[in-house]
Amino acid sequence: MIGLIQRVSEASVKVDGNIAGQIGRGLLVLVGVEKHDDSATAHRLLERILTYRVFPDEQGKMNRSLADIGGELLLVPQFTLAADTHKGTRPSFSSAVAPEKGAELFADFVRKARERHARVETGVFGADMKVSLVNDGPVTFWLQVGNKD
Repeated sequence: MIGLIQRVSEASVKVDGNIAGQIGRGLLVLVGVEKHDDSATAHRLLERILTYRVFPDEQGKMNRSLADIGGELLLVPQFTLAADTHKGTRPSFSSAVAPEKGAELFADFVRKARERHARVETGVFGADMKVSLVNDGPVTFWLQVGNKD
């Protein structure tokens, strides 16, 4: 499972012109699901997202996590993160999970996030979304966990 995390001062996602999710200071996470992912993989990625230290402490060092600062979380499903881009000029999606299983795993991921964190907003799985953000830093990290992590 892949999480492209971006530290933001604000972010939102719209579907059909309507806001589906909106946050202030926190993390925007684009979430990609691969074929081998399962509930345990989702749990490991969520743990990393909530505890990954990307927010500054009093000395300006990245020593605080989303949980530490009580920040907000916007989870946006993104199928294209699972693309294989190693060769050619067109991405291959052979490593991406089937849409039905992807929707199920994303819903499970969101449910677990809401059990563990106070403020969680989401995009809509399978929808054409418009994502807006103010990346704070900019700070962006690629987190990937698999069954072997």
